[in-house]
Amino acid sequence: MSAAPTLEWSELDDKAVAVSRALAADAVQHSGHGHAGTAMALAPAAYLIFQRLLRHDPSDPTWVGRDRFVLSCGHASLTLYIQLFLSGYDLTLEDLTRLRQWNSLTPAHPEYGHTAGVETTTGPLGQGLATAVGMAIAARKQRGLLDPDSPAGESVFDHTVWVMAGDGDLEEGLTSEASSFAGHQQLGNLVVLYDDNHISMEGDTSVAFSEDVLARYKAYGWHTQRVTDINDVQALDAALLAAREETGRPSIIAANSIIAWPAPNAQGTVKSHGSPLGADEVAATKRALGLPDDRTFHVPDEVLAHARELGERSRELRTEWDVRFEKWASENPGAAELLDRMRTRRLPEGWASSLPTFPHGTNVATRKASGDVLNAIAEALPELWGGSADLSPSNFTDIHGAESFLPRAHGGSPYGRTLHFGIREHAMGAMLNGLALYGFRAYGGTFLVFSDYMRPTVRLAALMKLPVTYIWTHDSIGLGEDGPTHQPIEHFAALRAIPHLDVVRPADANETAVAWRTILERTDRPAGLLLSRQQLPVFDRGTLGSAEGVARGGYVLVEASGATPRVILIGTGSETQIAVAAAERLEAEGIPTRVVSMPCVEWFNEQDVAYRQLVLPPGVGARVSIEAGIAMGWREFVGEHGEILSLDHYGASAPYEVLYEQYGLTADRVVTAARASLSKVGLA
Repeated sequence: MSAAPTLEWSELDDKAVAVSRALAADAVQHSGHGHAGTAMALAPAAYLIFQRLLRHDPSDPTWVGRDRFVLSCGHASLTLYIQLFLSGYDLTLEDLTRLRQWNSLTPAHPEYGHTAGVETTTGPLGQGLATAVGMAIAARKQRGLLDPDSPAGESVFDHTVWVMAGDGDLEEGLTSEASSFAGHQQLGNLVVLYDDNHISMEGDTSVAFSEDVLARYKAYGWHTQRVTDINDVQALDAALLAAREETGRPSIIAANSIIAWPAPNAQGTVKSHGSPLGADEVAATKRALGLPDDRTFHVPDEVLAHARELGERSRELRTEWDVRFEKWASENPGAAELLDRMRTRRLPEGWASSLPTFPHGTNVATRKASGDVLNAIAEALPELWGGSADLSPSNFTDIHGAESFLPRAHGGSPYGRTLHFGIREHAMGAMLNGLALYGFRAYGGTFLVFSDYMRPTVRLAALMKLPVTYIWTHDSIGLGEDGPTHQPIEHFAALRAIPHLDVVRPADANETAVAWRTILERTDRPAGLLLSRQQLPVFDRGTLGSAEGVARGGYVLVEASGATPRVILIGTGSETQIAVAAAERLEAEGIPTRVVSMPCVEWFNEQDVAYRQLVLPPGVGARVSIEAGIAMGWREFVGEHGEILSLDHYGASAPYEVLYEQYGLTADRVVTAARASLSKVGLA
């Protein structure tokens, strides 16, 4: 490898870095809270990356050909905001003065979709780096899907994912999962700059963190380097260039820094991590930087003009790229149309015509039905891909005939369609977010009980409004013999508590197909499919309500005799069949009974009042809900006189039929509960 060229670095560049440090100190001092110290320490690296290394266009933050920059240590948000301002993004000096204020463009942590130039929401430590691994996966897949035959480094889709991470990120188990996966996948388009400053909230990191980080990453299969002083921009530039040129494996650079440098008294202290430096210390810092100590938020005109020269360099780069892109688009119109669909999250015309239907009289586990749906629609939706956390034979997440997404050294294809996440549920969730940020319709599977491991990433998907699909199978005590450690009880309610997450628990195979269609038609939120291990009867849609009702969240599956119910049974998932069996008995006793299938509470609550009252008439107070989980949430639907059949305890190891019988999730119990509710409303 040839020696890296000497970095052209001027006094104005030095002054821009000094201004970046002062702006960080001013913003936190003005706000009264925040994290100035890390932003001050990272200023030379952030400025170097944005001005010299990052391929980006401040006039078009969503440019397809851009590199991605992820600030994983999101608490140091000023690191990013200041460079966005200096580079010429739609962020003003006034915005920096409004750090952490209501409705500002500079919230405490970077938020995707809120501030131009922020590629993903970060803040919870480790999430940024793990999501960036997903971005690197997505970048490789994007190239393979749209431009697989271009020579290495010559595709319009070749780019680098840059990450800044701190000690806290690397202490989180999430980054261990994701980094292990990145090394296995040989993601040579990923570069991580690790800010090794030895300070966290409790003081020196030696109280909790003493491992050799670079040795760990070398063991993961990463390219590793160290820069002993982050202020040595020549050494830092050489290391970053070497990392970018290393395309056979991901790269990490440990850069030693001093938090809050060059504040005379605050540098290297824990106080500078999360508190204002104090007015006197800010003034002293500015003097040390050679800046006026009596001016706040001061950006000399010549510094801003120098930094904004980036715009001209970006335009030149963009013009050259645009020529190549137009040539690619003209030669690959189908791929160009796919890219446009992915960017706008549009589905192709007629794609849903390939959805399967399942015949009455058969018994199909909804996890199996989900797999059938995936394979039926796979050809029409090449942007739909994903995998499982080592459970694909149980989750049915494989697309038949698709190659594994793996380096050829590991027996797959670098552009394959089936992801093998390994037993890394938390990282899988973060990586799915990275895929979705590239426009892919990403899915990942595991058992529902292990959604606990994924919850922080699911929450971030909901926060960012990313259309990720979670295939959570083995959704109840219906998995039987594996016992309480594997049987979700509180999970339905816990997941429904996440705002903007659609939790969908279909009752049979045809509900599963409509659920998939509805999920894919929604582009502004994640969804979880909660699917049965055990086989469920496919309902006779000739005599019962159409599965199309799934799209409205809840619908009348079985109408009462005379179409006027005295009691309503509300079922979800595998328990809906129990409600149907109970309704037959109640009708035989002369009690008109309606069965409502409620696969998705969120979708039902979106419907207008008229529809909801049509399904659940206010005048019918006798109601019973049945779900093999905790009761939380069902009082809303059964009312004060209703009965809730639930499980407010953990399961056991036994055949699932025994568990349902022992725990009272039976048609007999539903009938008894219906009579009790009728008695409460005076209709017994």
